[in-house]
Amino acid sequence: MIQRIKTKQIRVGGVLIGGDAPISVQSMTYSKTRDVAATVEQIKRLHFAGCDIVRVAVPEMEDALALRAIKEQISLPLVADIHFNYRLALEAAKVVDCIRINPGNIGEKSRVKDIVKACQERHIPIRIGVNAGSLEKIFDTRYGQSAEGMVASAEYNIKFLEDLGFSDIKISLKASDVERTVAAYRLLRPKNSYPFHLGVTEAGTKFHATIKSAIGLGTLLLEGIGDTMRVSITGELEEEITVARAILKDSGASSEGLNIISCPTCGRIEADLVSAVSDIEARTKHITAPLNVSVMGCVVNAIGEAAHADVAIAYGKGSGLVMVKGDVVAKLSEHELVERFISEVERMAKES
Repeated sequence: MIQRIKTKQIRVGGVLIGGDAPISVQSMTYSKTRDVAATVEQIKRLHFAGCDIVRVAVPEMEDALALRAIKEQISLPLVADIHFNYRLALEAAKVVDCIRINPGNIGEKSRVKDIVKACQERHIPIRIGVNAGSLEKIFDTRYGQSAEGMVASAEYNIKFLEDLGFSDIKISLKASDVERTVAAYRLLRPKNSYPFHLGVTEAGTKFHATIKSAIGLGTLLLEGIGDTMRVSITGELEEEITVARAILKDSGASSEGLNIISCPTCGRIEADLVSAVSDIEARTKHITAPLNVSVMGCVVNAIGEAAHADVAIAYGKGSGLVMVKGDVVAKLSEHELVERFISEVERMAKES
């Protein structure tokens, strides 16, 4: 596991963020929030996909007024995403578990004072969500839409909240490209101990968003930076959770779930390895036990990799071996190997 930088711990509903809490995964609904039924349906989908915290857009008072009905029907912590109209934050704060404000468009600081007061009364945190594309004019003029500008905005707004006696804060510094995003988080991390929400904003379709987020968020996670995260994808809600969980696991920030090791396809493969791995991946995605499993398609690497895996298949020509902790437990035909492999994985997962 990576060594995370220790941060102040805050609570969003029933989820702890920062300190020694696990890195939480967030997403955001795309329904009109005023459509209570549609929004609740999407939140429930996210819940079953493994989401920890959900955010909803609140562009109009009708959306803010719908939050109570939504909150009554869900179990995930609820965050209200507020831009421009501070009155929406005041209404949302009566119900939700966290308020996200964009300092670049929320307006006069007297309005922020009112938001802080509302959050103090209900003991809910504020996320200072800085976006490169919407910095306050003073910082945009001086720094442009740069990492330095994002950090300057964050520091200014952190101090403003602190001067009001408010410290239940988390921070995000998002740009639409990896370089500025990573640079901003790196610059700000040594300057305070507040928890960071990681994300590359407007990252694009699943393919592009996966690449950008894996590079950007993975880099930060490997450096111990990050307490909660969202992978922003133009696509289905569940895809954000799947990719985020994979980034956490493959960066070493989480040990939850199977680590599937499979060899690259080449002319030495003795079986339909692609179908076998696809089948195994689909049938074991519910397993949360931290197991290393190996599916190897020829004798070159099979035995060596299998010896170091919790459960492994070592394919040969027309048949193969199932191994557990390096010991052969079965020699079977090619078509029997996956079933035995999965039964061994499920058994080991229950015992772990």
